[in-house]
Amino acid sequence: MDNNNLRGPLPLSISKLVSLRHLSVPFNNLSGNVESKIFSKLKSLVFLDMSNNPLLSLSSFTFATNILPKIASLKLSSSNITEIPHFLQTAEYIQILDLSKNQIKGNIPKWFLEVGKDLYSLNLSYNSLTSIGHLPWKNLHVLDLSHNFLQGPLPIPPSSIAFFLVSRNNFSGNIPSLICNITFLNILDLSHNHLSNTVPSCLGNFSDSLTVLNLRNNKLNGTIPESFAKGNYLRSLNLNDNQLEGSLPRSLINCRWLEVLDLGNNKINDTFPHWLDTLPKLQVLVLRSNNFHGAMGNPKTKFPFLNLRIIDLSHNDFHGLIPTKYFNHFKAMMNANNGELKYMGDTYYHDSVMVTLKGFDIEMVKIQTLFTTIDCSNNRFKGEIPQSVGKLKSLKGLNFSHNSLTGQMPPSLGNLSNLEWLDLSSNMLTGNIPRQLVDITSLEVLNLSENHLVGPIPVGNQFNTFANVSYFGNLGLCGLPLTRTCGDNVEGQLPLPSLTIQDNGFKFVNWFNWKVVLLGYGCGFIFGLGLGYLVLSSEKPKWLVNIVFGERRNMVRRSRNNARRRTR
Repeated sequence: MDNNNLRGPLPLSISKLVSLRHLSVPFNNLSGNVESKIFSKLKSLVFLDMSNNPLLSLSSFTFATNILPKIASLKLSSSNITEIPHFLQTAEYIQILDLSKNQIKGNIPKWFLEVGKDLYSLNLSYNSLTSIGHLPWKNLHVLDLSHNFLQGPLPIPPSSIAFFLVSRNNFSGNIPSLICNITFLNILDLSHNHLSNTVPSCLGNFSDSLTVLNLRNNKLNGTIPESFAKGNYLRSLNLNDNQLEGSLPRSLINCRWLEVLDLGNNKINDTFPHWLDTLPKLQVLVLRSNNFHGAMGNPKTKFPFLNLRIIDLSHNDFHGLIPTKYFNHFKAMMNANNGELKYMGDTYYHDSVMVTLKGFDIEMVKIQTLFTTIDCSNNRFKGEIPQSVGKLKSLKGLNFSHNSLTGQMPPSLGNLSNLEWLDLSSNMLTGNIPRQLVDITSLEVLNLSENHLVGPIPVGNQFNTFANVSYFGNLGLCGLPLTRTCGDNVEGQLPLPSLTIQDNGFKFVNWFNWKVVLLGYGCGFIFGLGLGYLVLSSEKPKWLVNIVFGERRNMVRRSRNNARRRTR
């Protein structure tokens, strides 16, 4: 009777079904007290699932003894229980036990460690447990202790374990090398703990069946092991937010099934790993906040990164041109068809990733297969934004901010019909804002600040919703939402000074119209008028050119350098 809208108490008449073997009532709206006497006569009950009935009261049931002697599978997830059911002390045949998302706290009782010689799956995640001790179950296949307050050294699971998840606890110390004796491990998630020292060299080749290795957000140091064996089945590798250094191990090229590679927020010192572009299934590549450097250059293979959907190169020291030829081959980003909404992972484990989304660092606890983003911000890329970016029609986010990009914004950006945020701030872009961007009705966040853009701001659709901050620092822009109106000789207008280069320096065009206003804005109204009077008598005020524009360039340069230092 799963997933219905059943209300009221669990009927006492169920106790008359003395031959009942299977009772499943999860995801309903049952309420009231569950009396232990309902189950006192159900001697044959093997499977019981009362999960996700938050209005039920199970206190009488969980404190009962001498009931359900043949129970093999018990699922009480999200049931507001505060104790491990006492009747499990005599449950000889228990194999599957799910008590996740409850209010069980403190130490796991010693008697529980003697329960069930054939225990196959144990899920105690999302509780408030603080200590567990040793793990005695020799046939345990699935152990999920994530989202608790467990502390002390990392427990060593039995060699039979396949799914070992202890993320978001307070475990400390090293990752013991004994964990490499688990030859059939499929998922190892030790993320969000306080584990330190180096990563055991065996990780990556100790289990032929390992598909997920997640060591994110610990205190691990040293280098990434050079031990990823040929023929491995690793699908997801997450080492984000540690203190790992050195270069990337070239043995990663052996991970032909790899879909997620997240190495962000470490101290890795290397050039762009173009040799990864042959991995046929790679969809997520995160290298943000490391010491990667150099030019990305051109791809070494004919069809690089065909399935890549998320690439984050931000906060590194890449330089040179934006890699146009890579963008020409991001086939997975070119398909604008929304398709079916799915999440990366499988039925038990879903991948997660940290992205800068609409200006905020957000952890996506599940990665949608429709989500695509490019983040190349806070590097030293130069040159123009390639027209080929307009081919990536499934893009949700594009961030080229805090680089040294020049030239005009390509009109092809208007082809990005699914774009939700665009950040091109703190570059040296010139020219007009392409009117084609008005056609992107999905655009929610736009940041074009601190460039040299000129002309009227486009009107219509989402552009009617963007505030002044989207355009800050572009003195040549006019029109709403700015107070600066467009048109010649309009009162209150502050046009960008026109400059031409001559052999003997800068020459101002239309100097009289702007110099007094600019000086008044920067130095105070009275002082500005005084200086303006003096400047009027000077035909070529080079000193003022050097003061105003030289200091502005210095301020921008200092701001960018400070930002890079803060991110190191």
